[in-house]
Amino acid sequence: MTVLDDHRHRPSSVLTIADLRATTVTVPLEAPLRHAAGAHWGRFVRTIVEVETTDGIIGLGELGGGGQSAQLTVEALGPRLVGHNVFDLTALWFKICNPTAALYDNRLQVHAAIEFACLDIIGQALDVPVYDLLGGKLRDAVPFASYLFFRYPDPATGRGDVRTTDQLVAQALELKERHGFSAHKLKAGVFPPEYELECFRAIAAALPDDALRIDPNASYSVPQAIRVGQAIKGLRNDYYEDPTWGMNGLRHVREATGLPIATNTVVTNMEQLAANVRDPAVDVVLLDTTFWGGIRPTLKAAAVCETFQLGIGVHSSGELGVQLATMLHLGAVLPSLPFAADAHYHHLVDDVIEGGKLPYRHGTIAVPQGPGLGVRLDRERLARYARLYEELGDYPYDQDPGRPGWYARVPNEEWADPHAAAPVGWATGRKARDTSARGRP
Repeated sequence: MTVLDDHRHRPSSVLTIADLRATTVTVPLEAPLRHAAGAHWGRFVRTIVEVETTDGIIGLGELGGGGQSAQLTVEALGPRLVGHNVFDLTALWFKICNPTAALYDNRLQVHAAIEFACLDIIGQALDVPVYDLLGGKLRDAVPFASYLFFRYPDPATGRGDVRTTDQLVAQALELKERHGFSAHKLKAGVFPPEYELECFRAIAAALPDDALRIDPNASYSVPQAIRVGQAIKGLRNDYYEDPTWGMNGLRHVREATGLPIATNTVVTNMEQLAANVRDPAVDVVLLDTTFWGGIRPTLKAAAVCETFQLGIGVHSSGELGVQLATMLHLGAVLPSLPFAADAHYHHLVDDVIEGGKLPYRHGTIAVPQGPGLGVRLDRERLARYARLYEELGDYPYDQDPGRPGWYARVPNEEWADPHAAAPVGWATGRKARDTSARGRP
């Protein structure tokens, strides 16, 4: 009899859901991060999910965005999920993400958080890491790229401003020195394409032996994306990420530049993946454990990519340590991981897990070795950042504090001015609860 068989012969109450809790937190960043749609206003808003069994085992999950509404959505599922066996993950999918019902209430990220927690519970109950539930690890650590952002200075300290080419290169060099990164990603789409091209070339010149990638968040028109792509062809590009919007636009850019195209925006479900297999527009699919609805759906997508010789990478959606742990377990079991993973993580000043932030070593983060996800909540930190959320509320992800009245279009035509001074007298989105894009990474 196997360990799994033995476990399933135990009383079913051991792995039956008894309670579902959610706590919304906000954790500060070193400085506000600017992006094509607006900004992260000096912090991330995340919802931490706890699933508890009748036997007292607590599994952890995490999702981004939504703030208080995400918390209420998770908690509203409690009556439906109490009594559910955490092994029954296929049934869990249909309880939360029935495809016709999801047309009216997209719950993919909520499902992801609860799936994370169920896998965490199963791993703890069997005393094995999640990666063993997924087929066993192939690597002990996952490599990461530095994630370079244009930034506003922190309103409290005045530090962290990144607008100029010199400031951006200094950020890349400092992160390489501090964490050992050998791949670097520029979050573009903020300033005019020609200016960002100059910045990207400067990073390449400063780090000639390192891999590069640029991500304009689909803000360029097709002609702009082609011009930038042709200008960077001689650099050490991993890929060209979401230079324009839509599969047909990406297909045009791919054909005109010859660069491998990556996306985390237009291939985010199995139907889109099938369409890309039939009529290729994207060479590298950036898999996100929340956007795809959990670790198991992400592995299904990875298997399809492997079958059809598509590249894969691990995408970042502004995670804290719980979701980062899911990314690490995913990265540990993927048969091939040709590209360093993305992570906003090094921009955070703290975390809600025991021991604080997981450390980088030589550009990698070690895969947690403990049972389940291998991370546990620091209750004091969780309470502290829940109080901070209650104080500050949400922030408008799709607005820029330095550009009142501006809103992003796709493609964009109104670029920020890299020479403009930072906004004065703004808070980090205090009680901005009237926005429809609440603190979403």
